[in-house]
Amino acid sequence: MVNWNGDIAKLALPTPFAVGDVNVYVVKGDALTLIDTGVKTNQSKEVLTYGLGELGLKLSDIEQIILTHHHPDHAGALDFFDKEVPVYGHKNNQRWLTISDEFLETHNRFFLDYATKFGVAEELKNNLIHYRDEIKFLSERKLQGFLAEGDELPGLPGWRAIETLGHAQSHLSFYRESDGLMIAGDHLLAKISPNPLMEPPLLPGGDRPRPLLQYNASLQKFLGISISTVYSGHGSEVDGDAVADLIQYRFERQHNRAMQVKSMLQDKPLSAFEVCQQLFPKVYLQEVGLTLSETIGQLDYLEDLGEIETETQSGVILYSIA
Repeated sequence: MVNWNGDIAKLALPTPFAVGDVNVYVVKGDALTLIDTGVKTNQSKEVLTYGLGELGLKLSDIEQIILTHHHPDHAGALDFFDKEVPVYGHKNNQRWLTISDEFLETHNRFFLDYATKFGVAEELKNNLIHYRDEIKFLSERKLQGFLAEGDELPGLPGWRAIETLGHAQSHLSFYRESDGLMIAGDHLLAKISPNPLMEPPLLPGGDRPRPLLQYNASLQKFLGISISTVYSGHGSEVDGDAVADLIQYRFERQHNRAMQVKSMLQDKPLSAFEVCQQLFPKVYLQEVGLTLSETIGQLDYLEDLGEIETETQSGVILYSIA
């Protein structure tokens, strides 16, 4: 049964992805707002329609949509809504919502180039451009307006955007100071540590993002905010009293994992892919895009600490203990 909790209602929608259900939120304000949409499947649309019905609403009652980030389970179902319904989010959403041929070419070239630099086996390189397989779950839409750090959300007085880049280069969380509520998308989840995913640089030819370093900095932001409840993109809410402990637990686990990666470099320098094979011996073949993102994040973290250093041999970046 879907119920209002004050002026917020959570709807859990099915996805075809391993993460399971995704949470979207209906928020009352000057405009009836849906935060995130779920994925573009018939099953998701049926559950969304049913959930809205339990609240006495229809799809057509939604007056605006605000995105936490661009991933297909959060932004894919924009096509369920009339083109006149305005959509807001971080400016970095737009390249993923448009999915132009030019962007796909840039995207694929970036990943193939880094596959070489990270030492990925030749037969696995094309697996890094998997995003083309997810296009069927996306909807093309132009953002009505961009949201950045500190911006008040349109139609929702008292709510402000917080840039929480890391899991995605488009990621925002939404905070209401009056009661400490935080709608955090995939930034802070009760049971899962989100994978900071590699993306192409915002400007072609620019430096690649360091998503794990961004994610850690974004988590640190939450420690300076008075939070009563975190409404997450997957799973249950996080009580405000548990936020600091959960973040500290995330930091400690990630640091310990990085030290595990450092120990792999004791005997000789390794490429990122060789580290990935050791870190994920059972699944790196099936999920090379995700496992390589995780691996590179740990290597970026160690390099930032000064624990390791790099050199390039025959076009491949090798990591060794500093």
